[in-house]
Amino acid sequence: GARVQTMAVRVGAVAMLVMGYHWYGWPGVAGAAGALVMWMLLHFTRMLQVLRRAAIRPKGHVDSSVMLNARLHPGVSLMQVVALTRSLGELRSPANEQPEVFRWTDTGQSFVECEFLGGKLTSWRLDRPTQALPDAAP
Repeated sequence: GARVQTMAVRVGAVAMLVMGYHWYGWPGVAGAAGALVMWMLLHFTRMLQVLRRAAIRPKGHVDSSVMLNARLHPGVSLMQVVALTRSLGELRSPANEQPEVFRWTDTGQSFVECEFLGGKLTSWRLDRPTQALPDAAP
């Protein structure tokens, strides 16, 4: 899961540096290091953009809970869900405890409650309010 991905990124970075040195010497290491720094800056800039968009919207709000529910799948990161909803989720679990539970609610009071373990989505549920049926005309 997440550990394998983190390890793969680290191994890839070291491999780039080693290959840069092998093929071009120290200028190759400098080029590979520059590429790695650029990649990290792009990742950081995207994260800031997602958080900036989320900061101007109400906390825990989503345009459509049904659409959010349809786009979720296991393993999605919390940052990806924040990017989808363009809103920070309403924390429903005790702070700083795993798993973390966040809720996003739409204007119809339907909500999606998501459980994250280590920052990755493990489960979620859609809850739609029941509406009273109008009495049938005789």
